[in-house]
Amino acid sequence: MTPQRILVVGSVALDTIRTPYGQAEEALGGSASYFSFSACHFSPVSVVAVVGQDFPVTHRDTFASRDIDLAGLEEAPGRTFRWRGEYMAELGHAHTLETQLNVFADFHPRLTDAHRRIPYVFLANIDPELQLEVLSQMRKPRLVLSDTMNYWIARKPDKVLEVLRRVDVALLNEEEARALAGETHLTRAAERLLEQGAHAVIIKKGEHGALYHSHDERFLTPAYPVVALTDPTGAGDSFAGGFVGLLARLDRGDGAALRQAMACGTAMASLAIEAFSPARLVETTREELEGRVRELHELVHYDLFPMF
Repeated sequence: MTPQRILVVGSVALDTIRTPYGQAEEALGGSASYFSFSACHFSPVSVVAVVGQDFPVTHRDTFASRDIDLAGLEEAPGRTFRWRGEYMAELGHAHTLETQLNVFADFHPRLTDAHRRIPYVFLANIDPELQLEVLSQMRKPRLVLSDTMNYWIARKPDKVLEVLRRVDVALLNEEEARALAGETHLTRAAERLLEQGAHAVIIKKGEHGALYHSHDERFLTPAYPVVALTDPTGAGDSFAGGFVGLLARLDRGDGAALRQAMACGTAMASLAIEAFSPARLVETTREELEGRVRELHELVHYDLFPMF
């Protein structure tokens, strides 16, 4: 069994974050960063993104420490994308205080021939028109997972739906699923998205886990019970990394593989939120990850006895 390579197209950023448990200044962030440090525990990863000339060498070294391919990380004249936000006591939603797109404002993914042939793809929550640009360049990938955000759903819903119809699995949080589907009940929202052309959807429910829904499969994964919660930033991208990473490692997409991929995604998300930046994803061990997946299995597994 040879793990398959994964392509991620998204953002590499510098984040300044404040939570009730501390703060970080210009820490490594961005969807492509969190995804890569999560997925690389399972399969090799190639990044397509852009940074400015001010991007710290120490952050490049962090990618190199996990053997993540940065051949597609463009360095453009100017400053790196920056995001500043804070979380209040409930930690459910980030409050954006400032966004500086900088070089990311003019970003158009440049894929090499090697990138186009990569079999597993994650389209992070960038402009859906950029996601479509990437899809138009790919050569029959085996699985594509997309992400989005309310900003794009409000401004380009038709393009978001076009992406949703062209990928294998669409990843959304509760608010995004309700907004795109026009349904308040999550199960009906998932059904509506399938009616609108989605092949499968994963709805992230934060501390309540995640729902996978397709025409053939439907199942729930609980959230891992984290005690040392520090910073929720990047949880969704880390989930995506574990999910795609496991499928690329197994090179399978059947129901059993999907269920374990959901557990791996949940475990990676639980690690990500225990520290600022992707620090926990970088330092975690195979043993720790396997332990969390086993714990998740024990949380939901039970023997079914005759009831009547």
